[in-house]
Amino acid sequence: MNSYTVTVATGHQWFAGTDDYIYITLVGTEQCSDKTLLDKPLYDDFERGAVDSYEVKVGQDLGQLVLVKIEKQKYWMQDSWYCRYVTVKTPSGEHVEFPCYRWLVDDKNVVLRDGKARLPQDDENILVKQQRQKELEIRRMTYRWKEWQPGFPMSIDANRHKDLPRDIQFDSEKEVNFVLNYTKAIENLCVNKFMNMFQSSWNDLADFESIFLRIKNTNIEYVMQHWKEDSMFGYQFLNGCNPVLIEKCFKLPDKLPVTHEMVSSSLDRNLTLEQELEVDFVMLFLFIYCYGFTLTRINIKTCLFFWFQAGNIFICDYELLEGVSANCTDLCTQQYLAAPICLLYKNTQNKIVPIAIQLSQTPGKDAPIFLPSDAHYDWLLAKIWVRSSDFQIHQTVTHLLRTHLISEMFAIAMFRQLPAVHPVFKLLLPHVRFTIAINTKAREELICEGGIFDKANGTGGGGHVQLVQKAMKTLTFRSLCFPDMIRMRCMDNNEEMPKYFYRDDGYRVWEATKSFVSDVMCIYYSNDERVQGDGEIQAFVKDVSDFGMQDSDSCGFPKCLNSREELIEYLTVIVFTASAQHAAINFGQYDWCSWIPNAPATMRKPPPNQKGLATLSLIMESLPDRGRSSWHLGAVWALSQYQENELFLGMYPDEHFTEGRVKAAMEKFRKELAGISESIKIRDEKKRMPYYYLRPDKIPNSVAI
Repeated sequence: MNSYTVTVATGHQWFAGTDDYIYITLVGTEQCSDKTLLDKPLYDDFERGAVDSYEVKVGQDLGQLVLVKIEKQKYWMQDSWYCRYVTVKTPSGEHVEFPCYRWLVDDKNVVLRDGKARLPQDDENILVKQQRQKELEIRRMTYRWKEWQPGFPMSIDANRHKDLPRDIQFDSEKEVNFVLNYTKAIENLCVNKFMNMFQSSWNDLADFESIFLRIKNTNIEYVMQHWKEDSMFGYQFLNGCNPVLIEKCFKLPDKLPVTHEMVSSSLDRNLTLEQELEVDFVMLFLFIYCYGFTLTRINIKTCLFFWFQAGNIFICDYELLEGVSANCTDLCTQQYLAAPICLLYKNTQNKIVPIAIQLSQTPGKDAPIFLPSDAHYDWLLAKIWVRSSDFQIHQTVTHLLRTHLISEMFAIAMFRQLPAVHPVFKLLLPHVRFTIAINTKAREELICEGGIFDKANGTGGGGHVQLVQKAMKTLTFRSLCFPDMIRMRCMDNNEEMPKYFYRDDGYRVWEATKSFVSDVMCIYYSNDERVQGDGEIQAFVKDVSDFGMQDSDSCGFPKCLNSREELIEYLTVIVFTASAQHAAINFGQYDWCSWIPNAPATMRKPPPNQKGLATLSLIMESLPDRGRSSWHLGAVWALSQYQENELFLGMYPDEHFTEGRVKAAMEKFRKELAGISESIKIRDEKKRMPYYYLRPDKIPNSVAI
């Protein structure tokens, strides 16, 4: 008689324990054990956090242990049980680990492979091959694609959070009740007295301070004090909530007819606007033509002057908002949107400042170009309109589409095409934790018709849907690759654009993440042929392209992967988008958007179509009323909070991998991230406004809020 010692670890989640019967079957290459009842409910084992051991007697030699089957059967009443792992000590003294980290619901069962990751071409035993295929067949029936809105990335086929598979639900649905959380935030911020005061305008800009009775921090207070300044306005394009739009401008678009005479008072290098725009190409060509390649001391000085002193014009274009319907869910309050174009300049103090704003995509007499030299309130109102437009793009495109919806799409394809034993599944699982759940809850309460988004946002009531549909037409896979996204906007030169902390910190986190992904993937893929021969990884990539992105030809998502380097980059995009990119554009929302005039969620008067009309009274009538301000403040506060027991980048407490080489790669990753965190802390000690959104110890592993 052979004796196996089976150790079962129950999860720490609430309600993770069970009073049901738990049976186990050991499956070897030679034989299966009989189904064994591990314990009886009256013994009160399998409580939350418990680790219990049992002896399983087997009459015959099982051979190499390959599978463990766990079954749960009802005792008194049906409940769910969360199993972390099973460890089996064989008669020879070998310990075999079987990671689980899953819920057993109702009378369901789960079949576990040992913890060593394997590619499909490496499985030779017929039992494990069959189990691998069966697992994927069940997953594809469980995780189904659904089009929530036409033109959106595909999402999960579930209308409510409670309809999701138990394994991807939040531990407690109360944690993600948007209505409850926002209402609680409003009460905690002591703004509940304004909550229902829709249509009631504030009297003065200073009145917005009355909603800051509880929570302030250094960044918020600095924004409140300096938000009117042009330098603060410009700084946010680099390091605010939406640092992904600004791009270098080499030629003014025809739709923005700015002349040198308009902006000359804002340029401080004694160069014309045309020289500033064209120097990178024209002036350098003329210099080489005149002087050839003989570099004297004088020639070098002249070249450096033209090369480094010019090329300081940048642009932000909000053309995606053109034609988008403004919120009309409240018949008592008309709301408005604009699609501005903002021209920016890097001055000799290396500060980015606005030099021209047009609030329309169509030039003409009804679309004046506002300038810093205009009347104070004209210029201030124009900047407020840009900030409001930036808020709309940030929330709907940068945040919702390019992190939440894209991460969900990757997650669904992963569950459908990769079994638990696949190394890519093990790698990605921590980075899709709760993502499908938070998105489902958002569709249920936040961005649905009549949801919270409609209460305060100018693109509520359907405009946000139009905006995502338009943005999807220009979304490409390459734009999700962080270095490419920076280069596409010609913002990659540190000397030309210093103090772009989003770029600098993002590069470091991207490289650390890519190095970690490479270290892990190189363990399993020794060459490009191993990637090409992995049918499961090819099916995963194809599912993303053909179904997730609905086979869009313009998106450029790969339909197959031909090399190990392509695989590493693809997985780095997934991990970085879900962790660092989401952190960079999400957790600064309270810092930058809670001061309402700096990020108005809606505007109640149309954008000015001529100069000289703006007054303080018009600005107050344009900004959100008291009720919408309250909902906005509660929203940005709630969205900026970390989850309880948050797991940050590099933290992998669930041991899906058991191989020593992978664990060593994880430890190397953690050390590199710790070094990045420390250097950012040191840098921020000297800053009036610290930039900590891409500090690794503040980057959650996944999109979960």
